[in-house]
Amino acid sequence: MSAQPQGPGWWQASDGNWYPPQGDAAPAYAAPSGGIEVSFNGPLEVQNWRPLVSWLLAIPHFFMLFIYGIAAYVYFIIAFFQVLFTEQISEGTHQFIVKFLRYSWRVTTYAEFMRNDSPKYALVGTEYDPGDDPARLSIPRAQHLTRWGPLYKWILAIPHFIVLWLYGIAASVFLFIGFFQVLFTGTWSDSNRDFIVKVFRQNVRVQAYLLLSDEKPPISPE
Repeated sequence: MSAQPQGPGWWQASDGNWYPPQGDAAPAYAAPSGGIEVSFNGPLEVQNWRPLVSWLLAIPHFFMLFIYGIAAYVYFIIAFFQVLFTEQISEGTHQFIVKFLRYSWRVTTYAEFMRNDSPKYALVGTEYDPGDDPARLSIPRAQHLTRWGPLYKWILAIPHFIVLWLYGIAASVFLFIGFFQVLFTGTWSDSNRDFIVKVFRQNVRVQAYLLLSDEKPPISPE
C-alpha cells in the first residue's frame, strides 16, 4: 500500500491508496460499504487542447443530461412523497436518482477538462458506483428516513447553501487557473483539481441530505 503508485500495474482502491499488482490483472474496484463517495481518480496529465474544446465535445452529454434530468425530476417528486408516506425511498427510485447524479459528475469532469476520455452515454451502476470510470459517485440507500424531513431540511441546509455559494466562487477561480495550467503544461495542479472535486462532493452531500439521507453534511467541503 502506498499514497502514490510505485510502478506499472499499481491500482487505486476506493480508500484512495495505491496497491501493487496482483497476478496478471488488478482487482476490480470495490465500492464503499457506507457513506457518500464522490471522487475522481484520473491522471493529472490532460491533453493541452482540452480546455479549448471540452465544453464543445460535451454538448451531446448535456443533451442527454437534459433528457435524463426530466425523468430525474419526476423521480425526485416520487421520492418526496415516498418519504412522507413510507419513511423510505424505493430501491428503483433511489437508484435512478443516484445514477443521474453519477452521470452528471462524469460529464462535469469531462466538460471541465479533467480527463481525455468521454464518459459513457448511459446511466450505469446501482446505488454504488461500478468503478468503470475515474469519476465515481455512490450514495447508499437509507433504510429509514425522517418522515417530515423533506419539508424542513431545506431550512436547516441554508447555511450549507451559503457556504457552497462561496466555495463555488472559489472553485470557479481554481477552474480558471486550471484552464491555463492545462493549456500550457498539459497537467493539472493536484491541489487545484482536488479543491474542485471537494466542492462538487459537498454539493452532492447537501443534495442527498435534502431527500436521500438524514446524515447532515459538514459545513465545509472535505
